[in-house]
Amino acid sequence: MKEILKKPLLFLLLLLLPLEKITAASEAEALVKWKTSLSSSGFLSSWSLSNATNLCHWTGITCDATGSVVKIILPTSNLTGTLDEFDFASLANLTQLNLNLNLLVGAIPSNISALSKLTHLDLSGNNFTQPIPSTIGRLSELQDLRLYNNSLSGVIPYQLLNLQKVRHFDLGSNYLESPESTATANMPVVTFLALNLNEMTSEFPPFILNCSTLTYLDLSQNHLTGPIPASLATKLNKIEYLNLTENLFQGLVPAAELAKLPGLKDLRLGKNGFTGTVPPEIGSISILQNLELHENPLMGPLPSSIGQLRNLERLTIMSAGLNSTIPSELGHCTNLTFIDLSTNNLTGALPPSLSNLTKISELVISGNKLSGEISSSFITNWTQLTSLQLQNNNLTGNIPSEIGQLTKLKTLYLFSNQISGPIPDEIGNMTSLQNFDVGSNQLEGELPNTVSQLKNLQHFQVYANKFSGSIPNDFGQGTSLDEVSFSYNNFSGELPPQICSGLSISSFSVNGNNLTGPVPACFRNCSELVRVRLEGNRFTGDISQAFGVHPQLVYIDLSGNQFSGELSPEWGDCTKLTMLNMAENRISGEIPKELGKLTQLQDLRISSNNLRGTIPPQLGDLGLLFNLNLSNNQLSGVIPSSISNLLKLQKVDLSANTLNGSIPQWFGDFSNLIAMNLSHNQLTGEIPFQLGNLNLQLFLDLSSNSLSGALPSNLAKLSNLENLNLSHNNLSGKIPWTFSGMISLTSTSVDFSYNNLQGTIPSTNLFLNASPNAYKGNPGLCGAKGLPNCDSTLTGISTNRRRTRNSVIIATIIPIASIIILITIASLILMARRKAIWGGGKFIFNEIVKATEDFDDKYCIGKGGFGRVYRAELKSGQTVALKRLEISGDYSVEKWRSFESEVRVLTEARHRNVVRLHGSCSTKGSMYLVYEYMERGSLGKVLYGEGEEMGWRERLRVVRGVAHAVAYLHHDCNPVVVHRDISVNNVLLEAGFEPKVAHFGTARLLNPDSSNWTTVAGSYGYMAPELAYTMRFTEKCDVYSFGVVALEVMMEGTQDVLDQCLPPPTGQLAVKVVVTLKMALACIRANPESRPTMWSVAQELPARTQAHLSDPFHSITMSKLTSFQK
Repeated sequence: MKEILKKPLLFLLLLLLPLEKITAASEAEALVKWKTSLSSSGFLSSWSLSNATNLCHWTGITCDATGSVVKIILPTSNLTGTLDEFDFASLANLTQLNLNLNLLVGAIPSNISALSKLTHLDLSGNNFTQPIPSTIGRLSELQDLRLYNNSLSGVIPYQLLNLQKVRHFDLGSNYLESPESTATANMPVVTFLALNLNEMTSEFPPFILNCSTLTYLDLSQNHLTGPIPASLATKLNKIEYLNLTENLFQGLVPAAELAKLPGLKDLRLGKNGFTGTVPPEIGSISILQNLELHENPLMGPLPSSIGQLRNLERLTIMSAGLNSTIPSELGHCTNLTFIDLSTNNLTGALPPSLSNLTKISELVISGNKLSGEISSSFITNWTQLTSLQLQNNNLTGNIPSEIGQLTKLKTLYLFSNQISGPIPDEIGNMTSLQNFDVGSNQLEGELPNTVSQLKNLQHFQVYANKFSGSIPNDFGQGTSLDEVSFSYNNFSGELPPQICSGLSISSFSVNGNNLTGPVPACFRNCSELVRVRLEGNRFTGDISQAFGVHPQLVYIDLSGNQFSGELSPEWGDCTKLTMLNMAENRISGEIPKELGKLTQLQDLRISSNNLRGTIPPQLGDLGLLFNLNLSNNQLSGVIPSSISNLLKLQKVDLSANTLNGSIPQWFGDFSNLIAMNLSHNQLTGEIPFQLGNLNLQLFLDLSSNSLSGALPSNLAKLSNLENLNLSHNNLSGKIPWTFSGMISLTSTSVDFSYNNLQGTIPSTNLFLNASPNAYKGNPGLCGAKGLPNCDSTLTGISTNRRRTRNSVIIATIIPIASIIILITIASLILMARRKAIWGGGKFIFNEIVKATEDFDDKYCIGKGGFGRVYRAELKSGQTVALKRLEISGDYSVEKWRSFESEVRVLTEARHRNVVRLHGSCSTKGSMYLVYEYMERGSLGKVLYGEGEEMGWRERLRVVRGVAHAVAYLHHDCNPVVVHRDISVNNVLLEAGFEPKVAHFGTARLLNPDSSNWTTVAGSYGYMAPELAYTMRFTEKCDVYSFGVVALEVMMEGTQDVLDQCLPPPTGQLAVKVVVTLKMALACIRANPESRPTMWSVAQELPARTQAHLSDPFHSITMSKLTSFQK
């Protein structure tokens, strides 16, 4: 209108027009002005002043009889911009405004209150931010308010709670906080109220109890605490839908009060802190159709009264600690279509009455202790099933042939049971089947040919059974298979040629069988491949023809087969590879330099082939590589200097080639190296003293070369080394006495044979008790078992000198012998009082007592749930950390023995990210664990201001390192080590913020006779929720704790925002931060079964990438990431 007034002639003409025409022109101008402000408005092409006479026919516009705009309805119109230029005052007659599901941002303008006639306001599904303007409370005609699924924040204005005519009120999926506690509500006709997925805290909002007309109430996914108010049943007696899922509500489930709600049909109380049991009164909520009590520590039985809920359609009580049999009365709930009782402790057989559930569509009772067989009577009555999940139980018997009647079934999970017998031929009738997993059972026989009729299959898993024979020749033909596993069976013959014809396979595993022949040609064109395992078969064919360029490939293991041909340069285009294993084949030719393009590669094994030529310098570009094995080939030339760039190497094996030249000094720079094998080559020169600077643990093997010179005394610094082989060289000089400090070696793990060494063997048990074969071929050595006496090797020594020396020896031996006798007596007395199992006698307990002044508090460097940690500096200069555990007086002899056994397992743990446990000691009332000492201290201290600030790269390094450590404990230790107390205080840091997980196994040591959790067995805030009701530690508990640690490292303490003290990361660094957070959130899923394994976490963290972030980094919070997962 202002623009019109600037044009006098137009203004005079308008004076002659009816008032409604002037209004229409003003409205048109206001709408075009807003359209112009939008960055994307192609959907509004009809909005133009040149088309103002057709205003009422513009897209999304509705007018009244006078031609004035009364409705703007523009959902899903791709509108991008803000409402800042929206002239609400010019649209005074507007009754409905719907901008749902667009791309609008910014604040909701406060002048929206000018729309005094508005009855419906829908701004949901955008990205509006900042607080809700309180002026919306002035829209007195408003009946329907929808602001859900935005990024609105701040306190919910109390003015909104007094909209007298509002019936539908939805502010869900924002970041809104609870109204002020004094706020009251006066919404006398409201029936629908949704405040879900916000940041509301405190107890049940009292203002809601004034909304007596409510039929639908959703407060899920907030942080509300306390009990459900007893008055809810009387004040909200019209409620039909009540959703309090995923809060912090506590107390008993008030079933008796809820039963007073005559219309309650849908009750959702999952993922809270409700305790007690599933109350029997629940059966009195007579018209209930949906009941969710999952992920509460309810414990106890599933009550038989559940059978009274004859209208029940959905029942979800997973992860609730149920520990009874399944009541037969459940079979009375004949309207059930969905049941999830997974991850409990249910026992016994499936009751026969469940065959009455003829409407059941999804049945999930996995992760329990069910026994018995799957009765055919179930199958014949469950013909509506689309999902049957009974995995992770103790079911026995055969798969009934009647399974073929389940023609609607899409998912069948029976893995990890004890089911035996064959897969019935009738499986071919299940033509809707998409997901089939019967792995880890005792199934046998051949796969029926009818399995090839399942054309909708996407996931097919039969791993770890006793299947034999060939895989049906037409399996996979005409399908879109995604994940396939035949691993660990006795399959023979060739792979079906059409198994990958759909070109959609991402994961393919047939390792551990007797398969032969070539890899099907279609694999070469499978561009979606992510993971391939063919190892341990007898596949043949040209390796260069079997595979092509696979841009998504992350992991491939072809080892232990009979592949031939040469390695194609195309492997260098599989740029996401982290694992490439082609060991133990018949591959020839040279190593292609293009492998240097695999910058994500961490593990390269092409040993035991017929490779020739030199090691390509381009391998030095593999900066993430931690395992390099090129052994047992025909490689020649020198070790290229570019290999010095591989600073993350942990294991290197170049043995059994014809490499020449000297051992490069830069090997001493590999600070992460724990195993090194250069044996059986043609290396010359001296052993570089720099090798003594390494942290070698597993082995150092330089045998069968042409090395010369003296043994570097610096090698004595390898105190963690367990195996040393320097045999079959031309080494000379003495074995340095300092080698006595290599305390991890044993008398069976050293070999100096066939050199030119001479002189006296160091007089320690390690060397004196070694096999004579360890020194064979060194004629100048003396003084050990199987070697000459050193006296007999001396020449040119006068008799007088011998006599003099003998006199001295006699004069010396007598007092020494007396001292030894006294020490022996004292030791026997101490042994009667103290039982020590130091890892090989490396420490003396009295020395540690003295070093800590009998455990004076000034040496205490930490306190935890299991005891105190002390710093002790030994006489040798070595500093160790000593953990002192207090034990109860009833610690039995059996527990002592178990303690010793557990310690021996833990001391064998060797990983760069695991703090080494040197050994232990036990005395009356206490246990002592001796760990390597980490000077920088705990991750917790660094995170909370007691150390150097960590940037994003350092934090990512910490999370990845902890993931690899826990994965090692879970998947590489035998038996498996469950940490039980992963927290930021049990992660220690060394230089460069490389993490090391400490105090693993402490809880198990204190309670060795059980896997149960009886008292406090971890750090509060890090313990998995299922411990509250299962009282059973599993690897999944560690996964949960790891997830909490990862979030704590990446977030601002325990807040719900990324650490704001750091500049926001950009580019790929930002992507890695987000990927890490998503993985952390996956680890803290409430359902243990849905958490990933630590092996998969360790594999995924460094490997997963994405092109860009869909949201600005500064706007990402944990709630946002959670919503991304939904």
